Amino acid sequence: MHSYCESLNEYKRLKTREVKVGGLLLGAGHPIRIQTMTTTDTMNTMATVEQTIRCIEAGAELVRITAPSKKEAENLQNIKDELRKRGYTTPLVADIHFTPNAAEIAARIVEKVRVNPGNYVDKKKFEQLEYTDEEYLEEIERIRERFTPLVTICKKHGTAMRIGTNHGSLSDRIMSRYGDTAIGMVESAMEFLRIARSEDYHNIVLSMKSSNPQVMVQAYRLLINHMTNEFGECYPLHLGVTEAGDGEDGRIKSAIGIGTLLEDGIGDTIRVSLTEDPEFEIPVCKDLVKRYTSSSASNVPSIDKLYFDPFNYKRRETFQVGNIGSKHVPVVVSDFSKNNNITPADLVDIGYAYNEKTDKWNIADAAADYLYCKQEPSFGLPGTLKVILDADVWQQANDKEKCFPIFSNKQYVDASIQKSNQLNFVMMDCYDKTEEDTSRQHLFNTIKSDSTAVICLSSQNKNAVQSVRRMFQELMANQIQNPVVLICDSHHETNEESLIHYAVESGALLIDGMCDGVCFGYHYSLPEIVPPYKLLNSVAFGILQATRTRISKTEYISCPSCGRTLFDLQETTAKIRAVTNHLKGVKIAIMGCIVNGPGEMADADFGYVGSGVDKITLYKGKEVVKRNINSDIAVEELINLLKENGAWVEVPSEIE
Repeated sequence: MHSYCESLNEYKRLKTREVKVGGLLLGAGHPIRIQTMTTTDTMNTMATVEQTIRCIEAGAELVRITAPSKKEAENLQNIKDELRKRGYTTPLVADIHFTPNAAEIAARIVEKVRVNPGNYVDKKKFEQLEYTDEEYLEEIERIRERFTPLVTICKKHGTAMRIGTNHGSLSDRIMSRYGDTAIGMVESAMEFLRIARSEDYHNIVLSMKSSNPQVMVQAYRLLINHMTNEFGECYPLHLGVTEAGDGEDGRIKSAIGIGTLLEDGIGDTIRVSLTEDPEFEIPVCKDLVKRYTSSSASNVPSIDKLYFDPFNYKRRETFQVGNIGSKHVPVVVSDFSKNNNITPADLVDIGYAYNEKTDKWNIADAAADYLYCKQEPSFGLPGTLKVILDADVWQQANDKEKCFPIFSNKQYVDASIQKSNQLNFVMMDCYDKTEEDTSRQHLFNTIKSDSTAVICLSSQNKNAVQSVRRMFQELMANQIQNPVVLICDSHHETNEESLIHYAVESGALLIDGMCDGVCFGYHYSLPEIVPPYKLLNSVAFGILQATRTRISKTEYISCPSCGRTLFDLQETTAKIRAVTNHLKGVKIAIMGCIVNGPGEMADADFGYVGSGVDKITLYKGKEVVKRNINSDIAVEELINLLKENGAWVEVPSEIE
């Protein structure tokens, strides 16, 4: 076993303890379970029952319901009774924050309770506190006294528990010692886990959620590492990216965070948190989980030594070739190889709009950097866009300053073939069964001494992520510092499945700092269908944004809504997005209530948080700026706040 997973060269599930949630078994090799959370008011019994049924019928195997106070916790009995009366036996999970008494009531009623160690006993007031070791231990004893009664009740009633840490709600005490870090998240959960173990209670699932997929992935890996070292075993893990948002961005962010861990065999149950009705989360979960229903034999050599740090982000060191590698942000290559005759109008889909009146190109922030074509375009291209042509076509190209060749590895090592003196792309299919180690070493030796070569890695193997990652290790072991562009093709029939495919297979590598560019291809079973270039371009930039490797648009940290939400979250998110989506690089958090709101402000520049019925509190970072504004004027007030802090720019005039 590696320090955080069973295998890095093939898909192999992490061995975890078996946990029983009602009649459902989690961990220990059981299927990855799918869950979601209701958005109704818990006191509205029938609305919650109806929504729970819709989620179950969509495929949810567990349904979580918020219980922010004693009265909601008590009403869980009515909800459960009505569901059982109608023949639904799916386990229910009570979501608890701040209120130990509510947890103790819920644990006697439902099959599982979720507690957040950041606010179950500790509080978060953003105070900088200094603790001596003795004072710190006294605080842990205080937690033991307050938490042990819940553990006792869970043991007695056979109730499972999730210890769910949120990056956004680490307590002041944890922050004072560990800072706003992945290790702080781990220690927050480990304190509660140690208490539960001391009471011989093991029916536990853990989670490490963050709105930043990079932090989330590192925290889960560290948690496994710490559990293994301290206990010699791991508890099942619930995976999720919190406050992922809605639409394409929410799906991309969730797929990157959850998929990166699933690729390593980590994860026993998942929830995709979208700012949409909960039943819409289930198909995304299903598309993620079905990638891991079977394992296949791997022809990828095992990894004996890691050349990257799985717990801390560091980009692989490369030299610069043109605008690729070194300190340049990752490039986006748009694959137009299925388009026989490209016109200026086609480039609108990838961020370039030609204005005939002014004879100028308007270039969007999310504009592709390279175009891979069948033949040299017959019109003048925008200055920032370059062209990649197959090596034999490139030989005939007129403009060799704008066009560059891409070689198969066999073509590239052939000294008789003409190459560019500026930039040459070299394709490698990672661990292709027909390839011999000796030919790969010859290729490495040639590339290593070529300051114009950019490697294009892809894999036909089922375990493509592991195959490409293993090749990166080989490049690093051979001290090859040429930049790498990842080529990822999808053969899925739907855009939704393809989006998840790209997000997992490229996101998992970007999160570990192993990419200098991406190129996504689409292979329909019907060859006459033109690929959705606009979608592919949008997904590529969305993945780079979610992995924090290239910022090209506004980022929204938006919670999925629940019974605690005090305004229409979906409608409000859409309103805010409509007036702010041109603010490149600005992070805006839209939170339904104060549970995670103020904490997640730490990762956002500005925050819009429900503080009462139709009342909003605005934040700059983690500081309250305006309290209890009426929700009908709150979006306007948010714009004023952006203006006051120099974060506002006027909407650019429409491209003609």
